[in-house]
Amino acid sequence: MKAVNIHAAKTHLSRLVDEAAAGADIVIAKAGKPLVRLVPVTGRDRRRGFGAMKGRIRMSASFDAPLPASIARAFGVKK
Repeated sequence: MKAVNIHAAKTHLSRLVDEAAAGADIVIAKAGKPLVRLVPVTGRDRRRGFGAMKGRIRMSASFDAPLPASIARAFGVKK
């Protein structure tokens, strides 16, 4: 474990981030007391492809039916 004070962390942040990303255990301390640990982000977010929600979302049969006239007027739809 490598402990650095806040001033050193501010001065050498890029190097510390590189070390943490490579697997080093980096702890940032204030007044000699450990405060935070730099850790690499684990895993990457998966991009969801088309069809990822297939079978999970249901729409009513009348989803694209014309709106009632009163609601259409409220949205400014003119016939």
